[in-house]
Amino acid sequence: MAFCTSCGAEVGHGVGYCPKCGKPVAAAPPAGQPAQAPQHQAAAGGTGIEENIASLLCYVLGWITGIIFLIIDKRPTVRFHAAQSIVVFGLLSIIYYIILSVFSMSIAFGTFGVWSFGLVIFWLVRLLFFVLWILLMVKAYQRQMFRVPVAANIADALVGKVNV
Repeated sequence: MAFCTSCGAEVGHGVGYCPKCGKPVAAAPPAGQPAQAPQHQAAAGGTGIEENIASLLCYVLGWITGIIFLIIDKRPTVRFHAAQSIVVFGLLSIIYYIILSVFSMSIAFGTFGVWSFGLVIFWLVRLLFFVLWILLMVKAYQRQMFRVPVAANIADALVGKVNV
């Protein structure tokens, strides 16, 4: 069986164009030589981006890119990183805005002691957000499955257990 050199789809003998992408199909290899699939066929079911780059991109804009990659990419590792991004950064965003709204109300009522405590928590959440953001992107790019303790279990439940 022959393969399209552009998208990797199987193409029957005597077919001039790929049924999947519509590109012209190269002539069949000479008799006695097996047809070879293109090298980038490993990205099938994905976005056409290498797996480690797609995993890194799941974290770039936090839960937003997590949702995008969870929808468009079907590779298990990328789906795990997308789900973990949604859980980690979604939860941190919710905590961040709750702290912001609760402690900003204290300034309106004149309780500045509570405000300073809230400001410390506010900056600690921002620091945690930034550190996790950098760490998760680096680990995803290096093809390491870094699992945030609670979030990874929730991500597994969202996409199914990933055995990588």
